[in-house]
Amino acid sequence: MGYSGARGGLEAILAAEDLVRRKRDHASAPWASTEQIAARFRLAVDRVMGEAGLYDEPTAADAFRQAEGDTLEASHLLRAQRSTLPRLAVSEPVDPGEMTVLRRIVPAFRQPDGPQLLGRTSDYTGRLLERPEGPPEPPHENTALVGNATERTEEQRNPRRFLDLLRKLDLIAEGRTADDPEPHDITRKPARPPADRSAVLAAMARAESGALVALWYRSILGPDGDVHEITLGDLRHGRLPLRVRHPHTGNPVAVGEFRVTEAEAIEDLDGADEDRTRFDIGYGLCFGHNERKAIAMANLDIANRRFGRNGPLEQLLLLTIDGLDSGGFLEHLKLPHYVTFRSMVERKQAMRAAAEAGEEPPARAAEPAGKDCR
Repeated sequence: MGYSGARGGLEAILAAEDLVRRKRDHASAPWASTEQIAARFRLAVDRVMGEAGLYDEPTAADAFRQAEGDTLEASHLLRAQRSTLPRLAVSEPVDPGEMTVLRRIVPAFRQPDGPQLLGRTSDYTGRLLERPEGPPEPPHENTALVGNATERTEEQRNPRRFLDLLRKLDLIAEGRTADDPEPHDITRKPARPPADRSAVLAAMARAESGALVALWYRSILGPDGDVHEITLGDLRHGRLPLRVRHPHTGNPVAVGEFRVTEAEAIEDLDGADEDRTRFDIGYGLCFGHNERKAIAMANLDIANRRFGRNGPLEQLLLLTIDGLDSGGFLEHLKLPHYVTFRSMVERKQAMRAAAEAGEEPPARAAEPAGKDCR
């Protein structure tokens, strides 16, 4: 820690940490349990799991509570926790087509193959603040609306993909290859340009959601300000099975399930060297219910493959959107920079003195890296 070297620095650090704990643990408001946080702040918990790269709702809820609602700090806590856990097995590849759909919309087609399931969303209602004035009303379990919304058949919960229809019409420029390379594990080996598509997608899946959305928004605005035509195909939120191989039989065994959000974006191919009779498809998938991130992923997947390979966009996707990297660099600015700033002041004073004396200003000497935070 940068302050520990200063006089009384260690005592100040311990006092600051103690103040955080006392204010958090002995606040006037009732203590929020792990179950309450997971149920009442589900989208924040899902965001923490996605940005941390660890799917465990109770642990993410505990991190959210300890961070006092700071999702970036909670993601940091969750990644630190993950680093202490043994890796007991590697899960089997999962087919997203196995998803048990909780929500599914197809904005590109009025009557897709399978139902549109609006699910749990407020996308179609006004953003009006509701102030609680008493205990919440019990759910209207006897209404026909709720019954129709929850009672779905297995076929409705597993609809065919909209992409299958486009393939049937021969409208897709296929990006699939005969060989399937091993996915890049960014948790063990950092990805650097040029990188495989799996590495870019993994980096986006673990990215800070706001940074990813901002980068996507800039990417669809061309240099001249024109908006590139983007259409959202299939958007899904649902549950996928988690399988590992049994240590004795070697057979895949389902040990649980996890929720994901999946998006497929459609873009018109209009380049001079592209097949203008077809569309390109971008893909996004992330932990939990986080539709903004999945949609941004799918669109940036297209942009990176068409225009960004080994270029500025790929560098941004791999090197700048990780919340812990960018946030950590920003946070370090709060540590002491006495030495650096003192040298800057002395240079300014020397340049002013040289100018007043009519002399050549002194040349700036190269500073060794890492001299800050002393």
